[in-house]
Amino acid sequence: MGTFARIGEPRAKDRVEPGRLAEEQAALRRVATLVASGAPSAEVFSAVAQEVAQVMHLPMVGVYRYDSDGLMTVIATWSDRPHVLQPGTRWPLDGQSMVAQVQRTGRPARVEDYTGLPGALAAGARESGLNATAGAPIIVNGSVWGAMGMSSPDGPLPEHAEDRLAAFTELVATAIANSQAHEELARLAEEQGALRRVATLVAAGAPPAEVFEAVSAEVAALLAADGSALMRYEPDGTVIAVSGWTTEGGFSNLGIRYPLEGSLSGVILETGRPGRVDHYAEVGEAAKAAREMGFRSSVGAPITVEGRLWGVLAVISKSEKPLPRDTEQRVAEFAELFATAIANSEAHQELERLADEQAALRRVATLAAQGAPPGEVFEAVSAEVAPLVGADGAGVTRYEADGTFTALGGWAASGGYSYTGRRFPLEGSVSGLVLETRCPSRIDTFEGRPGEAAAAIREMGWRSAMGAPISVEGSLWGVLVVYSKRTEPLPLDAERHLGEFTEIVATAIANAESRAELDASRARIVATADATRRRIERDLHDGAQQQLVSLALEVRAAQASAPKEMIQHHDKLSDIAEGLTTALDGLREIARGLHPAILAEGGLAPALKTLAHRSPIPVELEVRTVGRLPESVEVAAYYVVSETLANAAKHSRASQVQVEVEVRDRALCIAVSDDGVGGADAARGSGLLGLKDRAEAIGGTISLESRQGVGTSLIAELPLDSSMR
Repeated sequence: MGTFARIGEPRAKDRVEPGRLAEEQAALRRVATLVASGAPSAEVFSAVAQEVAQVMHLPMVGVYRYDSDGLMTVIATWSDRPHVLQPGTRWPLDGQSMVAQVQRTGRPARVEDYTGLPGALAAGARESGLNATAGAPIIVNGSVWGAMGMSSPDGPLPEHAEDRLAAFTELVATAIANSQAHEELARLAEEQGALRRVATLVAAGAPPAEVFEAVSAEVAALLAADGSALMRYEPDGTVIAVSGWTTEGGFSNLGIRYPLEGSLSGVILETGRPGRVDHYAEVGEAAKAAREMGFRSSVGAPITVEGRLWGVLAVISKSEKPLPRDTEQRVAEFAELFATAIANSEAHQELERLADEQAALRRVATLAAQGAPPGEVFEAVSAEVAPLVGADGAGVTRYEADGTFTALGGWAASGGYSYTGRRFPLEGSVSGLVLETRCPSRIDTFEGRPGEAAAAIREMGWRSAMGAPISVEGSLWGVLVVYSKRTEPLPLDAERHLGEFTEIVATAIANAESRAELDASRARIVATADATRRRIERDLHDGAQQQLVSLALEVRAAQASAPKEMIQHHDKLSDIAEGLTTALDGLREIARGLHPAILAEGGLAPALKTLAHRSPIPVELEVRTVGRLPESVEVAAYYVVSETLANAAKHSRASQVQVEVEVRDRALCIAVSDDGVGGADAARGSGLLGLKDRAEAIGGTISLESRQGVGTSLIAELPLDSSMR
């Protein structure tokens, strides 16, 4: 067993020869000058080791640093022979080695003989041919930072060698303190630069994703980590990586949700404080994903935005050596500052989103207020709402009485929403869930879900869907649905955005149904009026007309049988017969105006030719139709031309009227124009208001242009499917 001694109470120094003292002072001055010039710590350490070795006339001097993991690192050495204590090597502080004693006591120590001593350092000393060693602590800011030691292969070391090291260790401590201060200033400057860059990015209104990416890259570079991640807590008890950075480039876990079990985010959620995972040996999907990416440990700090725990900023190491102990504090400083950046960025994004949403709502509301057909409104709503919630498609469905639902209109980012008009069973659909719950509902995956609707959704490549109910006048009418192709579910706040649009859809549906009811009512009124005209015309023909004809015949018979000498009675009967004939002609004219028989018998073209022949103004008529048209269309067209020709005869002072009638785009188009004085106004009567009501009752339109001195032009369009309205 070797012998070793520890320096106890201070001892009187040996007498030092003037030459050696001068040499030692010169060495101290050289080192002090190097320290004062701000030389790097590594250069100072090497210089001290060399100066001490030469002053002490020893074959080896080293500077050692104590690490937080219980090991010692060789920082610098000077030796005139080969040895194993090379700079950068790390050694356990085991056994009774000199550096182990200094680390335990904080005081100088020595070992006179390493022969037989246990421990890795003792073995390393023997392997290097060293037998005795002495050393003194290096105290930096009141703590034992490391030790400086000297070794000899032969015999004992000079007495009080430890004390002679003290002046040199003080210079080393000063160099270390200066270097640490310089490094701290440089680190602060780097941190401030990083913060300025991110703050500038936020102030410029960059999207959150761009800010997150910048945060990840900056914090990893500053802490010399192998990677970083920005994690966000989700309402469903999971955590999602919203940004990340690695030294190799790329971060494969972006957008993936993980349970909190075995994750750093789970640790921080429990404590609300910075935390670390020194080894990813835990169970759980997050720990497994970390191991797959080669991560060994991580340190993170909570990100609190406006009083709520938003997420975690973490740095990652692939080294077996844990991240430094001050990492939590440094990450926490960034987390606080970046929480402000996130809050500002989210606020800016929220303002932009609200502006986009309000603009979309205004566009759809304007379309609905203009009386656009429901199908057009449904497509517009779908196209507006899908991008707002980050969806790849949207559509409006209506519940049917037979337990199915119909897709009425929609939009797809890829184009080709092919389901309009198709009916589906409720099984496996969002519409079915909404019908059951009467609340917004979602399906996060359609994989393996039964039903025809689910199969159709998979054909479109959509993975998930969410829908909000559409209620019309207190009854559940249908659903506004959005679809996504992404693996992650749609945002949880999407329901609120959909709710605002469903109100507009419900209003458009209610307005359309009210207009449909009004049109149907007007059509019924017109149809009833036409039927009444036909009945009156028939009654006149079968009743009053026949009676007048019979009376006229009887009067003529009485006139013929009267004696010739009864001239006065003969003339009287002749007057009565002529009066009856005139009355009959007038009654026939009235009956013809009520419902022209030629229209019912021959169709529109012959009826319009009759009107043209009877017009006191020359009429140029061109009718381009084939076959019979729906009765309501023929009757409306007849009265449009009849009334327009009558107005022209009464008011226009025209020399000619042109009438063109043709079928175009599933509608009967009528154009009547004259070269008269113009100035006609539908609002002042002239029968034009009645024509407008008649046309609109069957879904048609009438427009009038009548400038003073230019003439009058009337255009009517009557849909040919009006009989089906």
